[in-house]
Amino acid sequence: MKTLDQVRDEYKSNTLDGRDLHRLMRFIPEGQLIDFGITLKDEYIGTHSYVEFSRENILVQLREDVDFGFEKALDQRGISASLMYEVVKMWNWILEDGLEDFDDYSMYGLPLFKATALKYGFSNPIGDDNGDEDKYGY
Repeated sequence: MKTLDQVRDEYKSNTLDGRDLHRLMRFIPEGQLIDFGITLKDEYIGTHSYVEFSRENILVQLREDVDFGFEKALDQRGISASLMYEVVKMWNWILEDGLEDFDDYSMYGLPLFKATALKYGFSNPIGDDNGDEDKYGY
């Protein structure tokens, strides 16, 4: 698994709304947020709490993000699905468990969500499907 320093030095956000960084900031102490390009609004300064940057905690967040990604992909919500695809890719890149180079956005990212769900034992609402079947199409 990458260290927080490696993430700071190597990760480049690929979302148009910063959704990936918003999730990542849950693991960053307030004093280090600026190092990641994250600036808190004045009213939130001194109130940011974080959880330990650990594999266990990241897997909890990843489970939520994969579930949300499946939901958006299955509802054919293109923008939301693509943003969650980038979030899940970020977590896979951080975890370095063999999915860090997985890149298949067919059918709103379902193949990535499925591969991640199977890898970590999360819920897989598409069952035996690959996620690239026409029935999930545009």
